[in-house]
Amino acid sequence: MTEPLLIAKAKEPLYLLPNMANRHGLIAGATGTGKTVTLQVLAERFSTIGVPVFMADVKTDLSGISQPGADSPKIKERVKELGLKDFSFSGFPVTYWDVFGEQGHPVRATISDMGPLLLGRLLNLNETQEGVLTLVFKIADDNGWHLLDLKDLHAMSQYVGDNAKDFTTNYGNVSTASIGAIQRALLALEQQGGARLFGEPALNLDDLMQTDARGRGVINILAADKLMQSPKLYATFLLWLLAELFEKLPEVGDRDKPKLVFFFDEAHLLFTDAPSALLEKIEQVVRLIRSKGVGVYFVSQNPLDIPDVVLGQLGNRVQHALRAFTPRDQKAVKAAAETFRSNPKLKVAEVISELGVGEALVSMLDEKGSPLPVERALICPPASRIGPATSSERKDIIGKSPVFGQYEKTEDRESAYEILQARAQKLAADTPAQPVNAGGRGRESVAEALTKSAVRAIGSQIGRQLIRGIMGSLLGGRR
Repeated sequence: MTEPLLIAKAKEPLYLLPNMANRHGLIAGATGTGKTVTLQVLAERFSTIGVPVFMADVKTDLSGISQPGADSPKIKERVKELGLKDFSFSGFPVTYWDVFGEQGHPVRATISDMGPLLLGRLLNLNETQEGVLTLVFKIADDNGWHLLDLKDLHAMSQYVGDNAKDFTTNYGNVSTASIGAIQRALLALEQQGGARLFGEPALNLDDLMQTDARGRGVINILAADKLMQSPKLYATFLLWLLAELFEKLPEVGDRDKPKLVFFFDEAHLLFTDAPSALLEKIEQVVRLIRSKGVGVYFVSQNPLDIPDVVLGQLGNRVQHALRAFTPRDQKAVKAAAETFRSNPKLKVAEVISELGVGEALVSMLDEKGSPLPVERALICPPASRIGPATSSERKDIIGKSPVFGQYEKTEDRESAYEILQARAQKLAADTPAQPVNAGGRGRESVAEALTKSAVRAIGSQIGRQLIRGIMGSLLGGRR
């Protein structure tokens, strides 16, 4: 049995039971109340018992977890107040990742495996446009043409639009307006840097579940400060990764500790404006992924940001201070108070607004999986650095990483773009030239039209690297 993890202390120490850690959790509170440090402490605790962690570093504050912390009056005071006799500073094993490949190893998905449901939301498509996008995927699938990156989807969408009449009988109506909307959305996504997300080589999930020579779980940190400039791209990528873990990992039943703990920071972005079909999939993933040994911890400013069907599955909770300046704030305070198992010695609704920095209302699951009564407690200080790693420290860790070199160089293999280009060129070569009409203008052949169509779709994309990703069937992708 793995030893309980000390998280905070009220009158008595408060522990997170490792065998209950895959029952998920919530870290909530207003900006500046200590959520990031709580997340850091939890990650350290999991790493110590050999559990790998994945988390996004939205403000670059978490990258310093790779370095030992430094003494300060505040930490000395907290250590003394909590009576932590064996406290010492330590860095933890870290792998840095970055969709843009600037602050960590590149991490990618493919268009095919992300699927039309997630892409439809990412591209801000309406229901009709999503239907046409699904049709584009289906036609590519039926022909065995891989959709790996944005230029593949550009070319495939243009091809379907230009040959809409040929597909109507077998696939249904193809709206030219919807094809245009998809193409415009793809261009917008590319301008946001989305092209860097899609391609090969694929992320190997095993690389997220490593331990170091001392048996500590590796903490995977995704640089998300730049990614957060496109909030839907951020949320879609993390949801894809979570669903990919769900699909790929085998059932493991009850374990003495999780195989992986996944922290979803800025969780409200996952649910904002999400269509009902996607919300159902999210609820399904959260509900079932614990059987794969994965614990999911949502980090958000407000508990109301998370739908009730998901919130009800988050058994381990750390609630930092909430402000009650507006009616919505007051509603959030009341809602947060009602989600805890009551403590007759504590007026939760009042206390939430009074909590200091690094102080929280804590309720963990007991050995039977039932929430313990909520306690007002002080969060333990982290052993690692509070604040970012320097660029030289980060560079040194990236260079020494076991996965260095595996993802840095992109791959290029045949996919929809190359196939459509080759078809157009072959048709152009095999079709005789048409005679010049009386007006002196040549009549455009079918091959020429198709060639121009392909050029329009892919001309601006030549030179893009082809990449591959993972997952998709659960969220509408193609295996």
